Amino acid sequence: MLPTSPVRLPGRRRRRVPAVVGLVAALLAAVVVLAAVQTAEPTRSHAGSRALTVATWNMCGVERWHCEGTGGRSAKRGAVVDLARGRGARVVLLQEVCASDVSAVRTRLGRSWHSVFRSYSWRSKAGRTTTVRCGSGSRAAAGFAMLSAYPLSHVRTVASRQPTVGLRRGIVCASVAAHRLTVCNAHLSRPGDDLAHPQWELRDDQLKALAGAARGRRVVYGGDLNVDPPGARNPVAWVWPAAPYGSQHECDQQSASARSGRATHRTGHKLDYLFTGLPRASCTVRDTGDSDHYAVLLRVRTG
Repeated sequence: MLPTSPVRLPGRRRRRVPAVVGLVAALLAAVVVLAAVQTAEPTRSHAGSRALTVATWNMCGVERWHCEGTGGRSAKRGAVVDLARGRGARVVLLQEVCASDVSAVRTRLGRSWHSVFRSYSWRSKAGRTTTVRCGSGSRAAAGFAMLSAYPLSHVRTVASRQPTVGLRRGIVCASVAAHRLTVCNAHLSRPGDDLAHPQWELRDDQLKALAGAARGRRVVYGGDLNVDPPGARNPVAWVWPAAPYGSQHECDQQSASARSGRATHRTGHKLDYLFTGLPRASCTVRDTGDSDHYAVLLRVRTG
């Protein structure tokens, strides 16, 4: 929003008045002008007095990962732009996104936007690691990313246990200094992802690593965690550490004791999360129509 320029009032012809009256009038006019200037001055917009909206969305942008019928590449890019421009997200966490999509969306949003991208990798039985590509017709790397309207600093990949053989996802964190906030994006493994040890459970170690990287109040973290909330109906509720849903709260958590939320996947499961230690202003779950996952938008008070 452009600052409002002070309005210059046209001068008036006035009759001569006694000196004292003229002096009083001049003083009153000065007070009025000063008050007008102070009122017209735009309110300083600093991070301590604003809320921040963070979104997470699994784009289902890797063609060979059963993403047929979830929208074309142009539509998916447009949906990310809408999260930023139409829904007010100033930080967007993305999973199953192509590096080329991140670049294209950042260009559309403008030079003030920043991005971080981490690629998925595949580890073979022979121990060879290769970058996962988006599709047969694209050599762009597939991975997970952050887009931010603010500069991102202290960007770091968080070490977490990954499959010995098979698809490796990951966790990345960054600092948003404008809001004195740490933001982390995670895409966790699914059961059976370790082809060498399909019976191994990796999500407990991965969730522990994620929560450990996002300690305290001034954090927003989450993504596609590939696990249901730690409720009574979840047989693997034990994989969840204490901080999520405890000292920190999830976007759609209705009370301190609640361990549920609206579905974020077309199968009816909640797989996508945003946690914070800050006061929550609102939570939105939005079906973009261009993925099998729904977007989650969390608005937090950073002041």
